[in-house]
Amino acid sequence: MPELHAMFVHAHPDDESSKGAATMARYAKEGYRISVVTCTDGMAGEILNPAMDRPGVVERMVEVRAEELERALEILGVTDHFWLGYPDSGYVEDFAGDGTPLADDSFFNADLDEATGRLVRIIRDTRPDVVVTYPEDGGYPHPDHIRCHDVSVAAFHAAADPARYIEAGPPWQARKLYYSGAFNRRKVEALHDACLQRSIESPFAGWLERWDPDEVDPSTTAVDVGDFLAYRSRALLAHATQVDPDGMWFRVPDEVVREVYPWEDFVLALSLVETSTPESSLFAGLET
Repeated sequence: MPELHAMFVHAHPDDESSKGAATMARYAKEGYRISVVTCTDGMAGEILNPAMDRPGVVERMVEVRAEELERALEILGVTDHFWLGYPDSGYVEDFAGDGTPLADDSFFNADLDEATGRLVRIIRDTRPDVVVTYPEDGGYPHPDHIRCHDVSVAAFHAAADPARYIEAGPPWQARKLYYSGAFNRRKVEALHDACLQRSIESPFAGWLERWDPDEVDPSTTAVDVGDFLAYRSRALLAHATQVDPDGMWFRVPDEVVREVYPWEDFVLALSLVETSTPESSLFAGLET
């Protein structure tokens, strides 16, 4: 079996460390090829770690975040990385894509055809078997996450069409498309209950109160990453401007997560190979 390759398409530096990071670390360790595409430069990111709120950081935000990303990818064992090359659109509270003003050159306002073509070229050059991106709502309503979904899905299909983007190289058909599912109710409830049982202040109580009780969990694929949670935590900490080591990401210790919910979840959006759900691997149906 030739080397299998999964490509993870993310909106900003740090997203690769908060969504599917332990899965990437596991697969990289097991010898699969893992690549990451980062759509924007992260220039609009706020400093969320008080220790990094010092002179010279904001002024160099693009360079600093690129350096943080490089360290995070090294921790995860990912050697193939590509920039899509767009400016960060910035976070907009309650964004709904309804005319909220964003910079003309921002990723969200980028021409969809051009942005798709950039990703098509990367897909054709690197030939992933699996592409992982965000769900239609972006996972949460950040303009760049929504645009990341749009571009990724369009490129997944266009890369296989020999009549489109002819200048981007020979066509390539990736065979599975996934959406990352960083959190679902089962996971949040498991972590919340674990906190209460251990007298840890739960960061999830508010989430559960706001959760729609009728929401259906679309997850199809749960990858066991219990042995790789520490890689995820270290990768997150590498993004020092964006991640406060005393913040909610680290409220629940890795050993507790490993005990109560040692999986990362994904949604199989499209498969061109025979598989059945639930799955335990992004490569289900591709290996013989």
